Amino acid sequence: MLERRKNPVGRAATASVPRISLGGLRLAVLDIEQTANFMIGTVFPERSVSRPLYLTSANGEVLARCSTEPMTERLFRAADLINADGQPLVTVSRLRSKPPLPQRVATTDLFHVVARKATAARLTFYMFGADEEENALAVANVRNMYPDLQIVGHSHGYLRGDALRAKVDEINALAPDYLWVALGVPYEQAFVEEFTPRLCNVGVIKTSGGLFNFLSGSRARAPRWMQAAGLEWAWRIWLEPRRLFWRYLTTNPRALYLLFNKSRPSGSDGTPRG
Repeated sequence: MLERRKNPVGRAATASVPRISLGGLRLAVLDIEQTANFMIGTVFPERSVSRPLYLTSANGEVLARCSTEPMTERLFRAADLINADGQPLVTVSRLRSKPPLPQRVATTDLFHVVARKATAARLTFYMFGADEEENALAVANVRNMYPDLQIVGHSHGYLRGDALRAKVDEINALAPDYLWVALGVPYEQAFVEEFTPRLCNVGVIKTSGGLFNFLSGSRARAPRWMQAAGLEWAWRIWLEPRRLFWRYLTTNPRALYLLFNKSRPSGSDGTPRG
């Protein structure tokens, strides 16, 4: 693979993205198309920074956890860009912020927009995370949907110690433009913190939560009307009540409090990190 030239333009481009302070985190004021274009522009026609850019997403649960878990907050604040992956965040921003968030940027939707653009630009993906069966099925489905997309490798996320370090070095040698990491919060953010120094040949690392579950078909998206109404959490509770009922019972009220009490009407201040 030809190595693209690297220059400091990407940092300036990241700093120029408008942000608002919402629920205690600084979120990018970008819609899905703009986010995908930003991700493409970071690596095409040339790599714009000498390290991977770190992109992640926040929803109500993330806001609540960042307010009570210092390590989680630190990991999120280290991101170059944080998207709002939750309709309630968009709704509250229209009341509390100027400019408001234009749209929910769900990673499950963003993936497909980036995949189409990456296919056209002949950019490469690596898909890391989930268990072995889920990962393989997700990759197979993506290859069926986008037969010309270059997926240079994939791996499940249940690796530890030397095996994990060897896999990270393998990923770096493959030099994908986009590394999609689906390990769940805060493990995927901790992965980025620990291994970014060993992934200097990667263009963008995008944390992905449950993305591979949706790509594999093992989990269904909420109906569009529920997504638009900010009720996707209710759909998820209905699907997994034992695992998620208590989580949302405790995080949703805290997230609402933070959205109305830890948000400021502001735009970009040029700060390059989330």
